[in-house]
Amino acid sequence: MHISKIKSLQRREFLRRSSVLGLVGSAGPWALTLSAIGEAAAADATGYKALVCVFLNGGNDHGNTVVPYDQISHDAYAAIRQALATPRDQLAATALTPSVALDGGRQWALAPTMTGLKRVFDAGRLGVLLNVGTLVQPTTVAQYKAKSVPLPPKLFSHNDQTSVWQAASPEGAITGWGGRIGDLFLSSNGSTTFTAINVSGNAVYLSGQQAVQYQISTGGAIRVNGATSSLYGSQACSNAMRSLITAPREHWMEQEINRVTARSIAAQSTVASALAAAPANFTAAFDTTNPLASQMLMVARLIASRAALGVKRQVFFVSIGGFDLHDNLNAQHPALLGRVSSALDSFDAAMVELGVANEVTAFTASDFGRTLSSNGDGSDHGWGAHHFVMGGAVRGGRFWGAQPEVSVNGADDVGQGRLLPTTAVDQLAATLAGWMGVSESEMPVVVPQIGNYTTRNLGLLI
Repeated sequence: MHISKIKSLQRREFLRRSSVLGLVGSAGPWALTLSAIGEAAAADATGYKALVCVFLNGGNDHGNTVVPYDQISHDAYAAIRQALATPRDQLAATALTPSVALDGGRQWALAPTMTGLKRVFDAGRLGVLLNVGTLVQPTTVAQYKAKSVPLPPKLFSHNDQTSVWQAASPEGAITGWGGRIGDLFLSSNGSTTFTAINVSGNAVYLSGQQAVQYQISTGGAIRVNGATSSLYGSQACSNAMRSLITAPREHWMEQEINRVTARSIAAQSTVASALAAAPANFTAAFDTTNPLASQMLMVARLIASRAALGVKRQVFFVSIGGFDLHDNLNAQHPALLGRVSSALDSFDAAMVELGVANEVTAFTASDFGRTLSSNGDGSDHGWGAHHFVMGGAVRGGRFWGAQPEVSVNGADDVGQGRLLPTTAVDQLAATLAGWMGVSESEMPVVVPQIGNYTTRNLGLLI
């Protein structure tokens, strides 16, 4: 192979890998999009829309998040969960009355600390998606036990199932479905840098073939220290440093690194100016002692700055950890859910205040659900789980998906109350992507396995 061809391929591979991995950590803004060098895929975008993924790291215990409330179901739940069960009399204030009654007289309640989400549900801007999880194709318990159909790789593994949720591939995936949505809308945004924004570090969910997550802190854009502020007390040193790390270079790798750095510095300035004109908080104030609420406040401020940032389509990622509760479930889980509820409630109110509630959809996700059965002081790794989809475009105030039996080793689980998902993450991803404006012909780019499902749109968004 000719040496020029080899160099071309090496350069292309460097760009592809760098666009996914970035230079993260303390140099957060170095993880800006090298992808902007390539051509963006074209998808039409009119108006503004945004997706916000709220990831609950560790595998949320859905059994104590969305709780069986009708007497028969709660009795079965309490018999299985034993000391972990939330008493029925503590659920009255968060019992949900859906606009579409559930089959069999079934009722559900939110955890007692989720009063904020109860308000959003009652306002018709929150839907509960029952028993959603990672699948390759629709699967029955019999097929699972017989291993007669393909299954998600490395079930019940934190790293792998987190990756499958976010990317439809196990650990090692280099693009996620949020990033792939971003790929299709880069050309619709005046500034491609701000298409995919992560307020909690780094996540494969936001990595595309071209779109790369812009990492920002809850305090604002991350500076390239020394190049954007006085260095050793000397502006001359700072200017020299800035020139050194942004000047054109002959070697292609040095050149790309310096181009990324220059864009990082420019992006930091753009974000700082935009946020200076955005609300510092909102009428229904975010609790800034709550890390998730602080992240969602930053997302709200960035959405308020959408015109200054020059964007029509955005995908955001926020997260909160601590959900891997093999023990101390009753001691720690209620407070975690309270933080999630408070953050989402404030975010909903902020979107209403900004007049963009119909243009912004947030949804929760997690590694996996957990066992309905107790291990004594907590629950173990599971599979399917219940999640929330929130926004003005959501057909809210109701439940979506199939209600699972409240049982162990019943029709809906594969042992210990591990739910076999009846709705696939792929179907949720396709539903959200379609709402963003991804066409049916483009959908396999975002959700490669969507052809395995007859129902591709769950109908939960207007």
